[in-house]
Parts: sequence; C-alpha cells; structure tokens
Amino acid sequence: MSAPLRVLIADDELLARKRLTRLLAALPDTEVRGEASDAEGVLSAVRAGGVDVVLLDIHMPGLSGLDALALLPEGGPRVILCTAHAEHAVQAFEHGAVDYVLKPVEPARLQKALERARARGPAEVSPPPKPPGPPVRGLGRLPIPTRQGIVLVDPEAISHASLEDELVTVFTTQGDFLTDFTLNELVEKLPSEHFHRVHRRALLNLTHVARLEPLDTGGYLARTLRGHAVEVSRQSARELRRMLGLRRGVEEEG
Repeated sequence: MSAPLRVLIADDELLARKRLTRLLAALPDTEVRGEASDAEGVLSAVRAGGVDVVLLDIHMPGLSGLDALALLPEGGPRVILCTAHAEHAVQAFEHGAVDYVLKPVEPARLQKALERARARGPAEVSPPPKPPGPPVRGLGRLPIPTRQGIVLVDPEAISHASLEDELVTVFTTQGDFLTDFTLNELVEKLPSEHFHRVHRRALLNLTHVARLEPLDTGGYLARTLRGHAVEVSRQSARELRRMLGLRRGVEEEG
C-alpha cells in the first residue's frame, strides 16, 4: 500500500475549499494536511513541511497562485492549479505545475491530476537551512529569482528591503522584486558600509535616503529618493545619529 498523498488546499473561497475536502475524502490514499486562503498561508504551510501536493487557486487576494508557485522551493510539493478559465493552462505549465483542473472540479479529473502528481514522486525533504551565502562578489550583482527568471541587481540600485507577512520585497531602481531571501541573508550578502538593518522588518541603503523624519517613538521615518517610507527603530536611530556625527537627535534641534 502506498503512502497517502498529503494535500494542501489553497483557495480564498470557503465553499471551494469544502468541496475539495469532500472530494479528497472520497479518494484512496489521500490525506488533507491543511487549508490556506491566500498565498502567504500557502508559503507558510509549505515551509512547515509535510505537504506533497498543493491544490492551488489562481485568483486569491494579494499574491496570485502563480506568484506563490514561483516562490515555492525547488524539490517542494507538486502543484495542481485550480482555475475557472482554461486560458490559464499554458501559464500553469510554464510555471512548473504538474497539472491544472477547471472549476467546478470534477472527481475523475481531480483523481487523474493527483495520479500525475504521485507519478512525479514525493516532495523532497527540505534540508536543514543553509548558512547565508557569501557576500555579492564576481559580477557584483545580487541574483533575485522571479517568475520571469533570475534578475541580477546591482546592490547600489537597491534602496531597501522590507518584510510583509511572510515575504520579503527588494525595492530597486529597476523595479520591486519578491524574493525568498530572508532579511538576515540579505544583510550577509550586501555591503555593510551602505546597508543597515534599521528595523526587524526592514533593511535600508543609506545612500538612497533623502530625509529622516523624527517619530514620537524616538525613531525615524526614512524617506527614500523614490519616495518610499521606511521605519527606523529607536535603537537604530541612535546608531544612525552616531554614524552621521549628530550629538543629539535632529528633532531636538531648533
């Protein structure tokens, strides 16, 4: 007897999730490992492990199913995209899905898609986290995997990186890119003379800062040259003042 196929259901509609749960319960050798209503929930569940297949809706709030698919780790769970529109089929396969099923999902079609996922073999067990890679060298570019391919970004073009929910976005003069790098990994990879961890959820390139606005908390709101606002914690604000040669906060001057 083969091991049960562990399935994560991802759809922002409760009725759709209930229907898939009911269909999976009637199929042999399958086990529902959880549900997610958005892409962030999918990524969190996959990182936790124990998922072989994700039944992934394309249209969800925030990141789409295709966005989530692009951020899944190599060797991770097989993905079956669920969509109400047949024209998404090409995109599904281009992004690495093993199959797609049209809504409303029919039992026979779902079983066929799961058999195709099972034939690909189980998801690989994620290895222990690797230590951060070496600093950017060689070409002097930071490689950022995206849906369109790997974007090579000049560190000088990066203004900041921020963590929202479970995802890090790198903001650059070339555009903004979602990445599976953690902020700690970016700290290790980027030049320390320019990049500073100014908040538990933010990394800032000081060469892109146009203005520091004082906050009641004792921190700052850093305004970048592109107009973004990055919060600087109180502790980081003290360090910045020392770096800038300010004996007291700008907010105290006048």
